[in-house]
This record gives sequence, C-alpha cells and structure tokens, in this order.
Amino acid sequence: MKRLSLLGATGSIGQSVAKLLADAPGLFRVEAVAGGRDVAALAETARALGARFAALADPAGSKALAEALSGSGIESGAGPSAVMEAARREADVVVSAIVGVAGLAPTVAAFGAGRRVALANKECLVAAGTFFMAEAARTGTEILPVDSEHNAIFQALSAGPAKDVETITLTASGGPFRRKSREEIARATVQDALKHPNWSMGAKITIDSATLMNKGLELIEAQHLFGLPADRFEAIVHPESVVHGLVSFVDGSVVAGLAVPDMCVPIAHCLGFPERIGTSCRRLDLVALGSLTFEAPDEVRFPALALARSAMVAGGAVATVLNAANEVAVAAFLEGRIGLYGITDAVAATLDRINGGPAPASVEEALELDAQARRATAAVLPKFAAKAS
Repeated sequence: MKRLSLLGATGSIGQSVAKLLADAPGLFRVEAVAGGRDVAALAETARALGARFAALADPAGSKALAEALSGSGIESGAGPSAVMEAARREADVVVSAIVGVAGLAPTVAAFGAGRRVALANKECLVAAGTFFMAEAARTGTEILPVDSEHNAIFQALSAGPAKDVETITLTASGGPFRRKSREEIARATVQDALKHPNWSMGAKITIDSATLMNKGLELIEAQHLFGLPADRFEAIVHPESVVHGLVSFVDGSVVAGLAVPDMCVPIAHCLGFPERIGTSCRRLDLVALGSLTFEAPDEVRFPALALARSAMVAGGAVATVLNAANEVAVAAFLEGRIGLYGITDAVAATLDRINGGPAPASVEEALELDAQARRATAAVLPKFAAKAS
C-alpha cells in the first residue's frame, strides 16, 4: 500500500483525486490532506479518506478544523507551517493541486529521494520552472504531470526517444468564445466567461481557458517538463477535447493521447504509474462521437496566447512576471473591475514595466519577483477599468 498526501484537497482536482481513491480501496494510505479555507470540506475529505493529518492554509480556521475532526483521531493544524508539514510528511506520492503560485513552496517541500510528485499546479513550472526541475533532479524526485495535455504527451513520448521528437502539440478547447468576434469577446461578462463547454474547473483556470492564457501557460509548462527548445512546441484548437496532446517524430509518425475530458484519467495514470489503475471513468466512444475538429488558434482574438509564447521564447524571469500579472488581472476581471481584454492589457503593461532578468534560482526569488509583478499589475489596473463590461 502506497502512502499518499493530497495538497489542495478541497479544489476540483483534489476532489477528483479523493473520488478516485474512494473507488480504489486498499491501494493507498492517505498520510495528509491540505486545503485552503473551507474547513467543512477539508474535514469531510480527511474523514472520508482516513487521513492521518489535515492542514488548513487559513490560520483563523485552526479551532474550527480541530472541532470538525474531533473524535476522528486525525491530527490537524492551520497556517502556512501546517501546509508545509503536510507536504513534508512521509509519503510515496504527493499530489500537488494547490491553486496558483501559493503551491510552489509546499510542492518543493515535498521533494525527496524516491518520492513522486503528481503535479497539477502549473504555476510551479511557469513561475520557477528552471529551478523547480533542477531541484527535483537534485533531490531524486519524480515529477509526473496531471494536466490532461501534459499527461497525454508524457504517455506518447514512450513511443520514441526525445532526440527523435519533431514537434509536441497541445490542444485547446477554444473555450466559450471560440466562435465569437473580438467585439463580442470585449463585451463578455464574468458569467459568459465561466461557461466552459467541456470542463468543470475552478474560476481562475476557467477564465484562463476563455482567454487561451491557460494554453500559453501550458506551453511554458511543457517546455520545462520535456526539455525541448521552444520552437518544438505548438498549440491547436480542438473543441471536442478528446485528443489532449500529440507527439510528432522525425519519421513522420504521430502518437496522440486520447480520452474523454475527465481528470479522472490522467490522475489515475499518475497514481498508478508505471502500472494502470482500473477506474469507473467514462470510456471514449469514437463511433458515438463521429468526428474530431482541429483549428489554428487566433492570436488576434486571443492575444494571451501570443503573450505567453513570447515569454516562453524570452525565457529568464519573463514567465514569472507573466504568471503573477495574469493572476492579479484575472482576479480583477472576476470582481468586475476590468473587461476580459483588460486581462491581457494589464499583463502586457506589467511586462513593459518588468521585463528581463535571470530565471528565479530559488523559491524565495520566485516569490519575491511574483510579489513585485503583482504590485506592478495592481498599479496599472486602473488604466483599464473603463473597459470593464
């Protein structure tokens, strides 16, 4: 029985992991679970999974969590130090599903010889990818990608050596505005942007999917994960979200990863690897589906993708700034303070203010640059307030 810790237990990925664990009794013993502020959800998950330790990021919830777990025998703690303790507890597999750059320090704290990190936090790689992958290698930590696109690429790469890879292609659904004009997108409300056609996700990643920033961040993530030059990566729009990634080899062969749009599939692969875990996930029925569609992305209507590509090519600290600026701008959009295009306008303005410099060489450097970029974005946001819908 493998020992597992789940960081980000109350989010959409964390709940998918919890469901999968419940469907596969006897395979894992849950050492620790960590959540943000939802005491009731964290306590319920900890009890359901029989966790030994539960950590809440919000220190104000310490007493409430202890009361919610009273009589269960589950230890608890609250605050950043408790989350770090959850990450460091002895475990064979640590699922990193904390949303945003807040997941960086706990994920790195989970590193250790012979450990596996099932990574569902893209900000670890976007904000500090060079350091993150080097530190994983130094500590002997195995990184497996949970994102459906990267997991599909990881599996497809087993068909041949990296030296024979010509192109790695990530697919994007196109989001809710795939068929909308630039003018319609400019008028989009928060409710419009949160209506993703295929996936049920948290608000931040859903907005990133609507702008295609998510695909840009995933391209940066993929470069760090798979270690190929920036010009070997591309994105295409595939509205059915069935083909998640493709690897083209020098002989003309293309190996693709297909599955229904359900995070159960890549999570199961990461938890079971190198073996397979049987799941109750819905199976792909190509006959019922009938056809698959592919389109080139439109970087005029979706400028976020172009911004992320530029950051990927530039390297250094640019992606760290891009990620931080995007998080602040997305939050402003969700609060109704700017329009959808205000997100990329604010990110571009921040990159104009903070552009260049070496890639962060530690968690501390990444967080310091992240904070600097957030302040810069907050300063430029008022310029775009008039564009709010």
